[in-house]
Amino acid sequence: MARWLASSALAAALVVHAVSAQQPTFRAGSDVVRVFATVLDREGRLVTSLTKEQFEVRDDGKPQPITQFDNSPQPIRLIIMLDVSGSMEGNLPILRDASDELFARLGREDLARVGSFGHKVEISPTFTRDRRELRQTLPQEIAPDAPTPLWKAVDQAMSAFDKEANERKVVLVLSDGKDTGMGGGFERHPASQAGVIDRSRDENVMIYAVGMRSRMRHTTPMDMRTMMLADLPDPGLARVAEETGGGYLEIRAGEDLGSAFARVLDELHAQYLLGYAPPKRDGKSHKIDVLVTDKGMKPRARRSYVAPK
Repeated sequence: MARWLASSALAAALVVHAVSAQQPTFRAGSDVVRVFATVLDREGRLVTSLTKEQFEVRDDGKPQPITQFDNSPQPIRLIIMLDVSGSMEGNLPILRDASDELFARLGREDLARVGSFGHKVEISPTFTRDRRELRQTLPQEIAPDAPTPLWKAVDQAMSAFDKEANERKVVLVLSDGKDTGMGGGFERHPASQAGVIDRSRDENVMIYAVGMRSRMRHTTPMDMRTMMLADLPDPGLARVAEETGGGYLEIRAGEDLGSAFARVLDELHAQYLLGYAPPKRDGKSHKIDVLVTDKGMKPRARRSYVAPK
């Protein structure tokens, strides 16, 4: 069975959140620190009915007054990045069908773009929620010798957002392998896991990741342990998701990728929005901790932000 992994905890059984509340308006340049939080119970089930009084937000360890709270679905700007490296050969129909299930879950105010990464990184030119248009941007083929420029793909996805717009920015990345860069030798500006984490913090981008067990045929002799590790997705995917407040889902061969994609949208629509005024306006990075007063509840949110000057 597919499992959500975050801070070594399991989470499953995501459901659509339908609690209505007045949706606040945020303007570009606002000093409000916005934190989107997912809350799970001991069984890994999503908790969607908490009140503002049941949350505590700490900035560098100090509790902060929660000045804005909302538990209704918030509009999303989503970029889906699909791995089309050689190890994904044979998975193209699965990718296309699963993506279509994801498109069907987009809310009325959600917009998406589709990207892929292999020999090159490509992202569709505009945000839309038109399913036909989104389907047309899905990859058509997978080259058997394509590399896995995982971190470059995520980095370029973040570049595709409007930096000036105060929108909810989310990247969903699917990959079955470890980052190899673009391949073919020297890269002038190589991307890295650490760089992706730093940039996502600076630009407030949430990253979700789905890792697939590789179907690569191994042509060199290796022991069983090495072979099993080689088939695992890049371990950095879970770390990046955890740092940015997203989720990481790992699936095995034969498991339903469409359901995994649909659960990502369900969770995004079920998160709490917590807002507070930054205690310092120093342009520096500050640690965020989100706590829930009820025992047995586990919140998940981004771990840091950069304060305005």
